[in-house]
Amino acid sequence: MDKIQLIATSTFGLEAVVAREVTELGYTDTAVENGRVTFAAGMEGLCRSNLWLRAADRVLLKMGEFRAESFRELFEGTFALPWAEWIPADGAFPVAGKSVNSRLFSVPDCQAIVKKAIVEKMKTRYKKDWFAETGPRYRVQVALLKDMATLAIDTSGAGLHKRGYRKLNCEAPLKETLAAAMVLLSRWHPDRALVDPFCGSGTIPLEAGLIGLNLAPGLKRSFDAEGWPAVPRELWTRAREEALDLVSRDKSLHVHGYVAAAGLGGHTGIMAATG
Repeated sequence: MDKIQLIATSTFGLEAVVAREVTELGYTDTAVENGRVTFAAGMEGLCRSNLWLRAADRVLLKMGEFRAESFRELFEGTFALPWAEWIPADGAFPVAGKSVNSRLFSVPDCQAIVKKAIVEKMKTRYKKDWFAETGPRYRVQVALLKDMATLAIDTSGAGLHKRGYRKLNCEAPLKETLAAAMVLLSRWHPDRALVDPFCGSGTIPLEAGLIGLNLAPGLKRSFDAEGWPAVPRELWTRAREEALDLVSRDKSLHVHGYVAAAGLGGHTGIMAATG
């Protein structure tokens, strides 16, 4: 496969930030819509975008898009897509969906139709009547917007805000993807100091530290697509090696976060991150 279509989903309002990140990764064939940035890439782009995108929520593999005003059209459009090129005979493929301003408004029914169509298509490839779904996970997403159906497979697994550096949750946490977007929107430069006077659990300073050291946010976690036979393992190895080579190991940062120390009547504690 020379080119695949990927969708980087995002929080509404952060599409431009994600689009800029995608372009900086070298993928310039982009389309920006509400809540998502679609771009063309080689297979290595699937690995690199998962490792590097800081403000995106997930990276989806776009399977196809078509008009669906009836369940028959939804079934036929789904059946026409090349599911067996990605999903092996033992693959687990749960289906999730959403529908906005579409004639097919029943999400459970849409999910069931898509599931049935994928099963029927895979039967033609694998010559089986039943699939155990005990292998790698391929979470299929069907999104209906104004009668246009977009079908995709989630390559990320857990949301990209789960960086892998935080083991404990705190009250009212700030999402890592949003914190990274705030730093990127501020146009902060690593040569300048960054001060967060009310840092809470320190998400903004932590994300600034990753940006300042040019550390890929996905280095400490795994992704669903790492278990996919269709994605060569050497591409993941190469992408991780590239990310490690690009770390600014000799960079000295001045990133400070302040929190109110419990029981000290408003005195502050300090958390400083330096390279």
